[in-house]
Amino acid sequence: MKDLDPQLSSTRRHLFARCGLGVGSMALASLLNDGRANAFDRDRSVSPMAPRPGHFTPRANNIIFLFMAGGPSQLELFDYKPELRRRHDQPIPESFVSGKRFAFMDTFAKERPKLMATDRKFAQHGQSGAWVSECLPELAKSVDDLTFIKSMATEPINHAPAKLFMNTGSAQFGRPSMGSWVTYGIGSEAQDLPGFVVLQSGPRGPRGGAPLWGNGFLPSTYQGVPLRNGPEPILDLAAPSGITASRQRLTLDAIRDLNAERLRTVGDPEIAARIASYEMAYRMQSSAPELIDLAGESKSTLELYGVEPGQPSFAANCLLARRMVERGVRFVQLYHADWDHHGSPGQDLRGDLDRVCRDIDRPCAALIRDLKARGLLDSTLVVWSGEFGRTPMGEVREQVGRNHHVDAYTAWLAGGGTRPGMTLGATDEFGFAPVENRVHVHDLQATILHLLGLDHERLTYRFQGREFRLTDVEGRVVSELLA
Repeated sequence: MKDLDPQLSSTRRHLFARCGLGVGSMALASLLNDGRANAFDRDRSVSPMAPRPGHFTPRANNIIFLFMAGGPSQLELFDYKPELRRRHDQPIPESFVSGKRFAFMDTFAKERPKLMATDRKFAQHGQSGAWVSECLPELAKSVDDLTFIKSMATEPINHAPAKLFMNTGSAQFGRPSMGSWVTYGIGSEAQDLPGFVVLQSGPRGPRGGAPLWGNGFLPSTYQGVPLRNGPEPILDLAAPSGITASRQRLTLDAIRDLNAERLRTVGDPEIAARIASYEMAYRMQSSAPELIDLAGESKSTLELYGVEPGQPSFAANCLLARRMVERGVRFVQLYHADWDHHGSPGQDLRGDLDRVCRDIDRPCAALIRDLKARGLLDSTLVVWSGEFGRTPMGEVREQVGRNHHVDAYTAWLAGGGTRPGMTLGATDEFGFAPVENRVHVHDLQATILHLLGLDHERLTYRFQGREFRLTDVEGRVVSELLA
């Protein structure tokens, strides 16, 4: 049998193996240069987390997303409704609820649900006159630095799908998270810390778990890295007892060389991601403990946030978030639970709401003030939101509570090119639905990407034969929010 033409029998693997300056060689050269970005290693396959220009000039360089897991009640916090007080305990008009789905239909099925006013006192604050309840007295002092959205709307009615929808643009598992999309698009300026970091506080983690900060089908380099509370922020990060730094370096060099050889052979970008992850872990052995050590912060700063040294808390996480953006971390996400106030024991809109509000009120206000004082607020976008809001109707349970509500809720932003002291959108007399400037979750996602210099329609990744994006096939930039 006649031998085949060697040109026809060559594969892509042969090409990478024989190429004098292949992907593997470039990746290895980049890593030997301590991972720093330059004109040579801008390509993701070479230095996956190197900072890259977006589609246009950004207004923000970093983002801190304060996620209130469980669905905060806008009617107890931000959306002042005098008419709800006047109509308290009356059945809501049928026209409002006809055809609507709620998370716990059995509590509404027996009879038409009744309107429930809040007993919280509201007042207008600052020059902007923004309404904030007595639940958040410290945040109320900073309203002129905030941009409120009173007309947020989402789609999934249950927690895990709604959290996924806010964080990944889809209610189904397997899509990349917002932080993954951002670092895939523009990388990170942090040299010795991950580009996307997750911090958690409260009695438990958010429903949905790790997929909320997962990379989905994007390369694994872009997944969020959760930092644990305590002296060991990442498990197994420290070298084993008896292993010297020089011996560890030799071991890592050998593993890197083996991975680089494999990368030259097959050209798989996941191998480049693996090489980068080993090098990042090595650098983090010193950078992570330094990051979480708050001993260098002044007493006044610790008091500003309400941090108790050695005690994990949302306050400590807010301070860590500021320290991260100072060090170039691109996307920091804080999850705080539990805001799921249905009226069952532990889920009361009185004492239990007061508790979580005390957890976050002072630290959120401190974060805004601290970023502003350090000249970081203009370049840092802060977002505060849950996965949905709560109904104007009460639930028939042991105590005072409200059901999940997807039609209207409140979020706020600060810094990063947003318009301070502004309130966008309004809801009807009961706070049931937007009556002007409705902002869908995909619109918020598109606006966040825009502020970071990314066009949500152009930030795509081809997977299973189609181009995917964070906003799916929807979303618009809410230009009214931009400074």
